[in-house]
Amino acid sequence: MSSPSSENDGGLESHEKHHHEWLNKKVLLLAIGSIGIVFGDIGTSPLYAIKACFHGKHAITPSMMNILGVLSLIFWSMVIVVSFKYLTFILRADNRGEGGIFALVSLLNKPDKSLSRLLKYVLLLAGIIGAGLLYGDGVITPAISVLSAIEGLEVATKAAAPFVLPLTCIILILLFSLQRKGTAHIGNLFAPIMILWFLSICIFGILQIIREPSVFYAINPIYAFDFFINNGVHGIVVLGSVVLCITGCEALYADLGHFGRNAIRLSWFLFVFPALLCNYFGQGALLLTHPEMNINPFYNIVPEIMLYPMIGLSTAATVIASQALISGAFSLTQQAVQLGFCPRVRIIHTSSEMQGQIYIPFVNYALMISCIGVVIGFKESGALAGAYGIAVTGTMIITSLLYFLVLVHIRNWSFWKVLPLVGIFLAFDVAYITGNTFKIADGGWFPIFVAAIIAMAMTTWKKGRTELYRNLIGSRFPLESFLSELPKTQILRVPGTAVFMTLSPVGTPPTLLHHVKHNHVLHEKVILLSIMNTDTPAVSAGERIKLTNLGQGFYRVEAFFGFMQKPNVPQIMKIIAQYGLVTDPMTTTFYLGRETLLTGGKSKMMRWRKAFFAFMSRNAGNPTSYFGIPANRVVELGAQIEL
Repeated sequence: MSSPSSENDGGLESHEKHHHEWLNKKVLLLAIGSIGIVFGDIGTSPLYAIKACFHGKHAITPSMMNILGVLSLIFWSMVIVVSFKYLTFILRADNRGEGGIFALVSLLNKPDKSLSRLLKYVLLLAGIIGAGLLYGDGVITPAISVLSAIEGLEVATKAAAPFVLPLTCIILILLFSLQRKGTAHIGNLFAPIMILWFLSICIFGILQIIREPSVFYAINPIYAFDFFINNGVHGIVVLGSVVLCITGCEALYADLGHFGRNAIRLSWFLFVFPALLCNYFGQGALLLTHPEMNINPFYNIVPEIMLYPMIGLSTAATVIASQALISGAFSLTQQAVQLGFCPRVRIIHTSSEMQGQIYIPFVNYALMISCIGVVIGFKESGALAGAYGIAVTGTMIITSLLYFLVLVHIRNWSFWKVLPLVGIFLAFDVAYITGNTFKIADGGWFPIFVAAIIAMAMTTWKKGRTELYRNLIGSRFPLESFLSELPKTQILRVPGTAVFMTLSPVGTPPTLLHHVKHNHVLHEKVILLSIMNTDTPAVSAGERIKLTNLGQGFYRVEAFFGFMQKPNVPQIMKIIAQYGLVTDPMTTTFYLGRETLLTGGKSKMMRWRKAFFAFMSRNAGNPTSYFGIPANRVVELGAQIEL
């Protein structure tokens, strides 16, 4: 007969076992889901990576030593950069579970971190440039991926060549047109399609490896070193094409919050990584015996009977890869708006269950026009390879530098402990970006141009908002003085609630002063509402509201939102009701300020930047729709402000 203690121990062990099994099942399901979302970009790289090395303007002769050298570079790039750098280390640098460039910048930019003003500015600029390069990536990925898939028709029949560009453009138009419906209803199809994709490319690769197993000599890093010794500068240029095999690392890092590091690591090491290696080595095995097939080695390893189905599967896989980058651009824009780097834009939530499922019309159609322009301008995937490499390597080197600062200032690692680790990362990053600098004239200028435009717009908006805030705060009437003078005015108080939206929880909002001056009346309840953005991805509902009773029916409300969250004023009103401040939506009026900016003021901004900021401000999204305020409950009061 067992003792009570042993029974309890058995129950505890059973509970822990059940909990452990549940966690394993959850991680496994997340790992399967991540195959469809996280690895779409890097998973479709075999379509063009090997081809870019051995066919095109900067290609190298497909001799045995060159083939083994390129394969060795691909193998060790995936081991060091993807498996070691991103999967083992970078995924640990999360901001409350979220990853990505802005998450790193926000992690470093917290007020309790004693960073110099110059370093904070450099961090801000690095984050903005990295964001610009990611937008460039978002333009190039759909273009090069879909174009590479459709180019398989040329392998099947030369008669299809004139239809490649039109078909690519049609697919891109359909892809962007479907964005408004959201990906929630088709997201469940992503994982099965991508699993089938990885299994297919793995099997076709293995079939070629069986015929030429000597391709495995490429695992020896000596072949990589010999490649550079034998080819010199040309070898470095080809390295700029090798980097295409590791595209998607930043997307992988940005999706950290959706799947978690354990699920991403599991799917990579057990499934995605082996499948990619088999396909790359299979293409290499084909070229060892048939170097003349360098025009499109990916489709040449596919049996002829399976060619058309594989073109269809490739198209589906590239659409999924493109979807991940497009969704990433939407998420990046939302973060930029919340962090004050971008004007308000119309954001539509396409799913009632998942907050991250959003659609931004302006970004969607800007990407669509850019993608189609890129396809028509570059005409083939090989010509786009140089542009793609710059976007990828530029973002990777910024991530390495930011990670260095995170380890030193956030994790408190010693400088000499961090230097060897990040030094390895930077050695690869610098080598890749050096190889791609030779391709700037052949398309590499495009992502640099996109990043420059984005950086100019974001820095102008950030600087302009700072100057506007300083102008408004400097001229604000102290709230204490306003409230002390209020009883003397004997102003009429009417039933209902007035909510005055204000940039800062300091002083008296100009909209309130204008309202009193022109209407000579106040509501019984007056709420001064400030939306405060934080450097964290999300703020829980319990920590969202700070409510202060100012007396005389006045209340100060500060609502805090993370950079992954979209403010919603009606939801805020429901939350403050739980704090005892109950309002009736039918008798509540929201007062918003509408500033007309004049460029003749004394601020230190250059005149052209003032004009650019004023233009962006005029065309910013309507705050009524952005904050979810009922349009029939809004009153706007205008003011002229000199910058």
